[in-house]
Amino acid sequence: MAARHQSGAAKERALDELRGKAAHWRGCPLAEGATQIVFGVGPATARVMFIGEAPSKYEDEEGVPFVGPAGAIFNKALARAKLDRDEAYVTNVEKFKHSKKAGRNQPPKQSEINACRPWLLKEIAIVQPEIICCLGALAAKWVLGRDFKLMKQRGKWLSSEFAPNVLATIHPAVVLNRPDEERRAEAEKMLVADMRKVARRYRSLDAGRGRASERAA
Repeated sequence: MAARHQSGAAKERALDELRGKAAHWRGCPLAEGATQIVFGVGPATARVMFIGEAPSKYEDEEGVPFVGPAGAIFNKALARAKLDRDEAYVTNVEKFKHSKKAGRNQPPKQSEINACRPWLLKEIAIVQPEIICCLGALAAKWVLGRDFKLMKQRGKWLSSEFAPNVLATIHPAVVLNRPDEERRAEAEKMLVADMRKVARRYRSLDAGRGRASERAA
């Protein structure tokens, strides 16, 4: 894609323009009950992109993905894996907050996912990440196809049309939703282990780029 060959400044301008266009868009059925669109955040030059499911009420209030309780789990896992969130692009499949039913968040319907699809496609086209980490089954199926099975294929490196290196893991909210402390610890350990795989792949790409620069010199 053309964005791969753009300068960092040009990519930042393109992303800012896209974010500006999205700010007033209300074309998703979930927009009616939302405060604002929750667009992705992070540098347009990021080599790692994290894609989650949909914003919660916390993200809806702040307009930033992964800032609520699940965001705290996400940030903790990143820190334990020695990944810098500021160097990553973080976004969601759905751009408006979850709908509610019986006091619980409901996953987006296909019509809602389809409505927001063009925005995520454009985010990916501009950022052109080398690594995508899918947080949860919904994001994994969006990136890797409907046949993807999260608990069978979690933590395995795959590729897709969107990035050469794709890994899916559990959504950080899964840690929060475990019924007891022991199961929460197990889920968090699983999430951190997968984040460490992302960190290792990220560092290996850095090392490979360094060797290529040395050969060119």
